[in-house]
Amino acid sequence: MSKGYPQNYRLPAEFEPQDAIWLSWPTNKESCPKTYSKLQDKFGEIAANISRYERVRINAPALAHMNIRLSIADNEGDLSQVDIYENATNDVWCRDHGPIFIKHKDSGKVAVTDWEFNAWGGKFPPFDLDNGIPAKAAEILKMDRFTSKMVLEGGAIESNGNGVLVTTEAVLLNKNRNPGMSKADVEKELKAMLGVETVFWLKNGIEGDDTDGHIDDMVRFVREDAVICMIETKETDPNFKALKENRERLSDLRTRSGERVEVIEIEMPQAIEVKDWRLSRLPASYANFLILNNAVLVPAFGHKKKDPAAEDKIAECFPGREIISVACKDLVMEGGALHCIAMHQPK
Repeated sequence: MSKGYPQNYRLPAEFEPQDAIWLSWPTNKESCPKTYSKLQDKFGEIAANISRYERVRINAPALAHMNIRLSIADNEGDLSQVDIYENATNDVWCRDHGPIFIKHKDSGKVAVTDWEFNAWGGKFPPFDLDNGIPAKAAEILKMDRFTSKMVLEGGAIESNGNGVLVTTEAVLLNKNRNPGMSKADVEKELKAMLGVETVFWLKNGIEGDDTDGHIDDMVRFVREDAVICMIETKETDPNFKALKENRERLSDLRTRSGERVEVIEIEMPQAIEVKDWRLSRLPASYANFLILNNAVLVPAFGHKKKDPAAEDKIAECFPGREIISVACKDLVMEGGALHCIAMHQPK
């Protein structure tokens, strides 16, 4: 573990070259009792897709390793690209409990930042195993690890790779995360740990989001000077107001050199409502895509018009990358989609 704050590091953008994608396999039945077996298949499909483009690094207890390999093989994945580590987790949301990687501005050396994880404000205990994942990853990768006492999830922040970070007040200023910290304190810690210069605040998140409003369901950088932004056109929809306000705020977003950031609008999927379920409305969003080295995995929700329209817009943002559609209803039943389950490790 390295002492103090990282010096001369930056938070790379997800669209930059990657070494690997980290996943935490669904192995704890208690965290997803009704969807457990469906999730095995879904993770097998997603890991197989990733393995065709880059390495997949998987957290899972030893007993699960053989079944994980079988699941990836069944989905025609490349097992030579798969590393499985004996790291048990409480839940599957690796974007939030996994290591947040930073990169040295001169040498390009990659390091791990390790924050406190409290399962989105203590909503889903226990979370001790999840909170230990960044330290284990740093050890496996033999990387420097910088620690912070602040509670932070990877899905709460979005970086353009060059000094600009976007986040939401609903999450990072929520009393269930860091009650003793002011907005200025939070900004100071983000800047010191991640090497960002600007923290740009949006307000609220989407309906049904257990995280209180993660940015990765609403706004994602596709270039240093461009974001995808989810919008809701139906005024009666509960997401209409929050997304409209976020869209208005984004007009003020600038790059480090002061240029206006292009905002590419994508319509939210139709509401997915489930009877007798923990979430009456699922937090489905096309913004929860996962960028790979030469591909983008895009969530689909079974909507004949909106799915292809969103896919086309995302494809336009990533010329030269293959677009792979992944049905995500089973995932989003548990509260997230492709981006939520995966953490990218930069090259």
